[in-house]
Amino acid sequence: MLDLSALNPQQRQAVETLHGPVLILAGAGTGKTRVITCRVAHLMVRGVPPANILGVTFTNKAAREMQNRVAQLLPRRSSPAGEASRPTLCTFHSLCVRILRQHIEKLGYKRQFVIYDEAEQLAAVKKILSGLSVNGKKADPAAVRTWLSRYKNGGARAAATDETAVLAEHLRRRYESALRACNAVDFDDLILLTLRLFREHPEVLEACRARYRYIMVDEYQDTNAAQFELVHALAKEHRNLCVVGDDDQSIYGWRGAEIANLLDLEKHFPEVKIIKLEQNYRSTTTILRAANAIIQNNIRRRGKTLWSANGRGAKIRLCTFDNEEAEAREVVAQIEFRRIARRIPWRDCAILFRTNQQSRPLETALRAAGVRYRLVGGQSFFDRREIRDFFAYLKTFLNPHDDVSLLRIANVPARGLSDATMEKLLAASHQRKCSVFDALKNPAVTATLASHARHCIESFVAWIERTRRALLTAHDSPPPNGSKNGSSSQTGPALQQWATQFLNEAGYFAELQRWDKDPEVAAVRLRGLQDLILTLDQSPGDSPQEKLHHFLAEMTLDLAPGEEDDPPGEAVTLITMHSCKGLEFPHVFIVGMEDGLLPHARAKTEGTLDEERRLFYVAVTRAMQTLTISHCARRRKYGQWLPGHPSPFLKELPEELIERAEEQSSAPVAPESGRQLFAVMRQAIG
Repeated sequence: MLDLSALNPQQRQAVETLHGPVLILAGAGTGKTRVITCRVAHLMVRGVPPANILGVTFTNKAAREMQNRVAQLLPRRSSPAGEASRPTLCTFHSLCVRILRQHIEKLGYKRQFVIYDEAEQLAAVKKILSGLSVNGKKADPAAVRTWLSRYKNGGARAAATDETAVLAEHLRRRYESALRACNAVDFDDLILLTLRLFREHPEVLEACRARYRYIMVDEYQDTNAAQFELVHALAKEHRNLCVVGDDDQSIYGWRGAEIANLLDLEKHFPEVKIIKLEQNYRSTTTILRAANAIIQNNIRRRGKTLWSANGRGAKIRLCTFDNEEAEAREVVAQIEFRRIARRIPWRDCAILFRTNQQSRPLETALRAAGVRYRLVGGQSFFDRREIRDFFAYLKTFLNPHDDVSLLRIANVPARGLSDATMEKLLAASHQRKCSVFDALKNPAVTATLASHARHCIESFVAWIERTRRALLTAHDSPPPNGSKNGSSSQTGPALQQWATQFLNEAGYFAELQRWDKDPEVAAVRLRGLQDLILTLDQSPGDSPQEKLHHFLAEMTLDLAPGEEDDPPGEAVTLITMHSCKGLEFPHVFIVGMEDGLLPHARAKTEGTLDEERRLFYVAVTRAMQTLTISHCARRRKYGQWLPGHPSPFLKELPEELIERAEEQSSAPVAPESGRQLFAVMRQAIG
């Protein structure tokens, strides 16, 4: 039996309410992940087949955590492993990939389609925009890509009013045709094509409804129109839908999230049962009283009041500084004082800010003090040049008509295919309405090029086709002796051997080692790529091609917005308020609490003041033990000092919860001894 004794009464009610629509209104730090995983396990204990259970969340990391926790709650089963023996716990995009892999041929696509991430979408837009302009000006590809995404998700259906939107609407069909020609889809397509599949082929929808008879959705307040339509389509008949969320933490309206999906749930499920989780296990009473006072100023919300048994805790420290440099120095001094005097490690501290631009003075101060830090939202492993090159190679070998991938690796490493040559080939593919690879193989096209370029093209095409044939025949066997350059050995599974072989033949390993003057940096790049190659054969599939398709799909989904690598063991966290949701830290510093930053200057004109207040609420509720909030009297912007005014949200904090610090000087701090440093930090703490 499943032990539910550790749950509080409201949590237990949420776990045991299994049938019909349920809204679990889970406040910050109230243990919603425990509730979700216990509910999945309880369904299975009560006899619901695992294959009939679907849990959907927004990040692969959250989905993996759910899977691991459910596995820990249940005793080991003697039944054979397999998809039918496990509940489906995944992201929205992963769910749609599963459905489309089985049925997308009904929509005219090939089953082994390619998924474009944001960088590849941008490359596709750039290709379409080449040679086009608006009133003599080049359009911004990033703005066009953003508009296209919003259009697909229902956020730009109104008439276009600016030049970029007009151009984007004109190019929408060309963009979709370009992806279709490459048998590619983007992130937005995954959900929209699934919905189209449901509409045009009702038998597919009925099959999905028959399978997923118990559905749970995490972070429901963050769903957009397409995600809501998907959930509603699956749950409309059996109505066993459990959504978990918190309208007070809805902070992604700019990304298409619609808080009305949670607030107006009764319109679609009038019989919904609402269960509130209000006991917070994270923060002190002082922090929660402040958070409750802030969020109560939003009128349209589902009322709840967080409380805690963790004790009163320290007052919230409110600091005023002359400028952001002084603010950054003093925050770092406080962190260092706590580390030295109170043995508080760096990893227990986080600095939160509204915009990415605010990180510069903080990073400068941390570096000057020798404090290790982690900037969340910095370059991901999967954004490294060598990793994206490797993915482009794999996609090219699976589908050489994928123009975006082919153009990326055509001359990497250099093989005589200059930019000028590739531009001519791209123009020829436009003119003939064919892929660049077809243009490469067309004698009428290559005849217009110089003999050296023709020779390089012939060699490149022959190498691609030879490598593709090698993929078809790849099997686990010891390789020939004598492998050098990038890998110490080619022994191992089939795809590992194949990938190492083609990278060696291309000279890519040698090229990688020439990129950086620092041999240690080059070694890190090489080791990271080799570690990734080792994972190729771990993907499911009956053939090398199926394994590669699955590998690329999983890797591309891991590039989705919101995903972050696990934090290192010992470093201060620098993070935006939008990125910190779902995290917690013993000691939190919220900097830059000024009118124009939070709330943002656009909030009043765009009508998003309530969302800005929710953003502040999210930031405050990340703190477990202590919270320090600061603002500056002036801030540098566009090269000049501009006056700063305290955020109006600060007036919403109850005065009895606040400890005000004296105004700090902007004079630089440069102590010459450990005693002076200790004195400076002690003054900063008070």
